[in-house]
Amino acid sequence: MKFDWSYFVNLFPQLIKYVPLTLLMAIIAMLIAVICGVLLTLLQLVNVRPVKWLVKLYVSFFRGIPTLVLLFIVYYGLPQIMPIFKGVPATTAAIVGLGIKESAYLVEIFRAGIASVDQGQIEAGKSLNFRNSKIFLNIVLPQAALNALPATGNTFVSLLKETSLAFALGVTEIFAQGKLLASASLKFFEVYVAVGLIYWVLIIIYSWLQRIIENSLGAPYRRITNDIDTIKKSVS
Repeated sequence: MKFDWSYFVNLFPQLIKYVPLTLLMAIIAMLIAVICGVLLTLLQLVNVRPVKWLVKLYVSFFRGIPTLVLLFIVYYGLPQIMPIFKGVPATTAAIVGLGIKESAYLVEIFRAGIASVDQGQIEAGKSLNFRNSKIFLNIVLPQAALNALPATGNTFVSLLKETSLAFALGVTEIFAQGKLLASASLKFFEVYVAVGLIYWVLIIIYSWLQRIIENSLGAPYRRITNDIDTIKKSVS
């Protein structure tokens, strides 16, 4: 069987119209993941052992179970034990499930970002009688956010690809539409190659945008480093 180029080209208009839903799911799920990740990271910084243990349990559990299983728990399981969740749209369940799943990864990313901040800068802030809140907001947080940005971006890439699992709940996004087209035409190779190319292009565009953001946010720190190097050279 030959590759049907005409059919392959005509697939893209039929698939691209589902890109907005896929991006919307990924962006909202990422916002949920970031909010939950920040809150859990702050709880982890609290010097209370039971709280730290609960955060570690959360991270271990949600990182340990398959994403598809979690989506089924949220969409099919929760309504059985909590009637308030009955009638929740499949898209909403998928977004919440993906957000919870990725938040477990972001907790470790944010914690590592905070730990990467030079302890000497924190001590310098204390020597200037800065309050702990001011030290965290003005010294720790900006650097931790910059250090965590690359790994956070990689998490979004993974999340974007995992939106394809929403088809199992009946959500018609890029992959689900591709599955329908493949079943109707029996041209599975052409369809799934087209679907893969669309995801690939989306990730290339996002990676390009992420590099621009990283460079713009890192520019002030590079200028400071260059100034310090210049001063050192002039002194020597």
